[in-house]
Amino acid sequence: MRKTNKVILTCAPTGSIHTPSMSPHLPVTADQIAHAAIEAAEAGAAILHLHARNEADGSPSPRAADFMRFLPRIKQGCDAVINISTGGSAMMSLDDRLEGAKAAQPEVCSLNMGPLIFDFSGAGKRVEHWQHEWEREYVESSRGRIMYNDNAYIERIMLEVGREFGTRFEFECYDIGHLYTLAHFADRGLIDPPFLVQGVFGILGGIGPDLRNLGHMVTVADSLFGEDYIFSAFAAGKHQMDFGTQSVLLGGNARVGLEDSLFIDRGELAKSNAQQVSKLRGIVEALGREVATPAEAREMLGLKGGDAVAF
Repeated sequence: MRKTNKVILTCAPTGSIHTPSMSPHLPVTADQIAHAAIEAAEAGAAILHLHARNEADGSPSPRAADFMRFLPRIKQGCDAVINISTGGSAMMSLDDRLEGAKAAQPEVCSLNMGPLIFDFSGAGKRVEHWQHEWEREYVESSRGRIMYNDNAYIERIMLEVGREFGTRFEFECYDIGHLYTLAHFADRGLIDPPFLVQGVFGILGGIGPDLRNLGHMVTVADSLFGEDYIFSAFAAGKHQMDFGTQSVLLGGNARVGLEDSLFIDRGELAKSNAQQVSKLRGIVEALGREVATPAEAREMLGLKGGDAVAF
């Protein structure tokens, strides 16, 4: 792992898991997403991991038009690196999931390094009243869906987004096997270091939220990539801050955001994404490390720069 005293904080403001009925603070309109992202950047997030939503009902959207409602505003309001999801949701085709990335040509896109059961049905147990018709079925039926990315899909994303636009990737690894898939594509020369490896923990269907698993993932990644990678981690739900802290202690980086957890403390909903970023920033600084600026993150990751995007 490449280690510096600088810590790259990523914020994922909305995602495609949580629904409007789960928290009044979840940003779902373009205005809300733009505001939340800029606030998170001001709090210390160097990278913003973004999904789009339908304006009418807050459901996940792959449409480029929905991304473009907020991307230019975020770019105008802050200097953070924009990272667009190519995961979208398990309800979307690959072509759907690539629509926003191809239109925006961002500095970074997320890339799931394999298929997995992506069961977030438990998140619906806290909801007493659903605001929109789509929400309940979408959440409860996740136990029967697979988030699909096979090696052919992964290669398409690397070629059609990475090679075509000079976009680099946040390689989301939900299990140890995903690291070996990443090594396969690195050996083939389809991607170049440094690799931003984002360890994802606590999704029902992926690697569990045991801190020993975080250490194991770093050990395996070290054996596969040596100093050719930069590590970051996050965990879903109540494990968010524990895993962010442990990743920083191991010399890595971390991600927070309402995509990953709606809470700031036990039983207390986070009022904003910026609140989570500020809490993690305080932990980072208490540990004697410094939060990286967007310019420093660009240098660390070898990014093309914010002037080379299409928004």
